[in-house]
Amino acid sequence: MDAKQKKRYEVRANVLKALAHPSRLFMVEELSGKSRCVCELREMIGDDFSTVSKHLSVLKNAGIVQDTKQGTQVYYSLKIPCVLNFFTCAEKVLKQNLAEQKKILE
Repeated sequence: MDAKQKKRYEVRANVLKALAHPSRLFMVEELSGKSRCVCELREMIGDDFSTVSKHLSVLKNAGIVQDTKQGTQVYYSLKIPCVLNFFTCAEKVLKQNLAEQKKILE
């Protein structure tokens, strides 16, 4: 693997790391429908404001979400909606794994 390839895989890994938390996965899914402010996401998740803000910061730094200020509120939306395709793929992997495990147990 050359340096250019290595950097490419590192960048990909950073996106996956940003998604590698249940709360952030939830946020991405919630933002697929509409923009939401931090206060809405905080209420849905049940974490404190600073924790939710940190999660959103991780997603923003990875280029997954974007923010816009409306008055005193900051609203977040998906920057790249195709990230939702990852969920579809991940669920296919989980279903396949479950099917294989069932065969082993039978």
